[in-house]
Amino acid sequence: MPDFDRLETFNYHLPPELIARQPADRRDDSRLLVVDRQRGTFRHRKFRDLPELLSAGDCLVLNNSRVIPAKLQGIRTATGGRWEGLFLAEESLGTWRVIGQTRGTLQPGESITLRSPDADRTLELELIEKREAGEWLMRPRADASTLELLESVGDVPLPHYMHRDAADVVDRERYQTTYAVHPGSVAAPTAGLHFTPEVLSRVAQLGVTRAELTLHVGLGTFRPVSSEVVSEHRMHAEWGQVSEETASTVRQCRERGGRILAVGTTSVRTLETAAIQAGFGQPWVGTTDIFIRPGFAFQAVDVLLTNFHLPKSTLIMLVAAFAGYDLTMEAYRIAVAEHYRFFSYGDAMLIL
Repeated sequence: MPDFDRLETFNYHLPPELIARQPADRRDDSRLLVVDRQRGTFRHRKFRDLPELLSAGDCLVLNNSRVIPAKLQGIRTATGGRWEGLFLAEESLGTWRVIGQTRGTLQPGESITLRSPDADRTLELELIEKREAGEWLMRPRADASTLELLESVGDVPLPHYMHRDAADVVDRERYQTTYAVHPGSVAAPTAGLHFTPEVLSRVAQLGVTRAELTLHVGLGTFRPVSSEVVSEHRMHAEWGQVSEETASTVRQCRERGGRILAVGTTSVRTLETAAIQAGFGQPWVGTTDIFIRPGFAFQAVDVLLTNFHLPKSTLIMLVAAFAGYDLTMEAYRIAVAEHYRFFSYGDAMLIL
């Protein structure tokens, strides 16, 4: 039996050319690997075929968090040295949690001059306090809301594995779900990137209900596991909410015998946190640092739609917990052999 507390257990070989660095021409042009847990079978479909794989009475649960322009670039005001960082959250009114990197050592009291991608606008950040893991508490020297300031000087926070220096016009649309409403994520809930209004309309016409929740995706979801012992890894907390309406919709789905289909690992983590902390089918709001890995007992999710995740990541561990380790690793082996596209702009997997 695999040792699920050993990080290497969740490794797999991925040729670099399979990492998707640009989105597909159309969102629903992505491929879809359909995994049947009961039969242990695999089918190759297109994402636009998703409605055919659902049934009347099922419930589609979407994370409606919106990605904010969290990528920051600028210079150390005093030295002119280059600095780049990522906005993580608003700590309190007027202060930001930011992670960044530069040559040399930053000191409290220093400032960073941010520049917008087109270099037309600037913003000065004062460094207040150094935190753990390279984080800083900073204060913007401007009289505007955090979102307004980020919209002014920030950029789309594309993942590092795309190896692209900057986002372009296409990314501003495509690194965002079509149903994103509530700003707050520093990374996209990527399983939702495949949905078009047409696919969602066909799903609704089939009698599948739709429910939305919010989980603002933070750095913790994608932070590498630093310990070779999986159980020693600690997830960072992320804010989420399940409304009364969504809780009721999910509860009614289960009562009528329908399946609850979570779109993405963020929806899974939110639904399962709510079930643990408030009870299944109950509203919930708060923060979650839930770490789902093999051995976890699912209460809320029946079907999972997800992208293909990085080796040795907490996300592939979640998938292995849901689908079973052997079936998950076989799915990844098949996806590599069939040249599926991986990660944020890549293809998807539906686990029934």
